Amino acid sequence: MSTLLFTFFTVLFNFSTLPAQQTSEQQDVFVPIGKYIQMGDSEKLSAWFAPNLEMDILGTVNVCSKTQAKQIIKEFFSNNSPKSFEIAYRSGKAPMKYAIGTLSAGGSKFRVTLFVKTQEDGNFIQQMRIELE
Repeated sequence: MSTLLFTFFTVLFNFSTLPAQQTSEQQDVFVPIGKYIQMGDSEKLSAWFAPNLEMDILGTVNVCSKTQAKQIIKEFFSNNSPKSFEIAYRSGKAPMKYAIGTLSAGGSKFRVTLFVKTQEDGNFIQQMRIELE
């Protein structure tokens, strides 16, 4: 399964780096975010967090700073070790995009919803929701 996902991300990455008519609109911001969720890498994932964001983890809602959100997701990953993550749906356009994916972690399946805002200085996760499926 991990080989299949690696191949998928490799093909997707190679396709997204083709020089023909590539703009920031065409780049999929959810590819690296999805990779860090699958890896359970709270450090790299938190680099995508807005300075303040909403975290809804298993029904506990927090509007928090980037640092607090990093600790929240780190704790979630330590309690639920990620095995796989796949984005099932993407929508929206700049300045607000969202994606819904399925995370297999800790023997459970979770629905992950991400809202990403595009600003002049980059793309930032404004809201992250993780719910049991």
